[in-house]
Amino acid sequence: MRVVLLGPPGSGKGTHGKRLSESLGVPLVATGDILRQAIAEGTALGKSAQEHVKSGRLVPDETVLGLIETRLGRRDAQGGFILDGFPRTVAQAEGLKSLLGGRPLDLVLNLVVPTEVVVSRLRDRWLCAKCGAIYNASTAPPKVAGRCDVCGSALTQRTDDEPETVRKRLEVYARETAPLVAYYEREGALRNVDASGLAADVYAAIQRSIGKAA
Repeated sequence: MRVVLLGPPGSGKGTHGKRLSESLGVPLVATGDILRQAIAEGTALGKSAQEHVKSGRLVPDETVLGLIETRLGRRDAQGGFILDGFPRTVAQAEGLKSLLGGRPLDLVLNLVVPTEVVVSRLRDRWLCAKCGAIYNASTAPPKVAGRCDVCGSALTQRTDDEPETVRKRLEVYARETAPLVAYYEREGALRNVDASGLAADVYAAIQRSIGKAA
């Protein structure tokens, strides 16, 4: 399947995308992870994207489209993929449509979450930089405080998860990304999912949306 995950920061796209990737047997392509890696490595792409990411603004379309074209051209994505963090604008959606040519998307899942729930989630979110595991201090804490259950590495918080930056990111999302909902509704691919509840309930709703048993 060719699936796009829409939703504001903190809606659970990364968590549910990983589970869906394993279930469907297709790669999860998370543009945020790709950009953060480029920033950490100090590549030309990373340097050009760094100021946009820090301030909560969108990275330019041409930069992201180049990343996506390269990634979807790999062998493991030929049978399908799950896109997390792309497209984020209608212009990017048109660019993706052009890249896919005669292979249209199968489904666009829109994860819907109220603003205050997002702010609370991201304030409590902890990440493992080594293996990518995600924790929440309130709802899904690690077994040992500050340590990853999977690999034992120290957990960190992203600077762009601070409440003030989160609200700015949500403003950007509402202004530039939310129009994708109307775009994909017209395309007939959109499915709205209430993502404000427990992770297990949200994933069950996602499974129903793609026609699989929960």
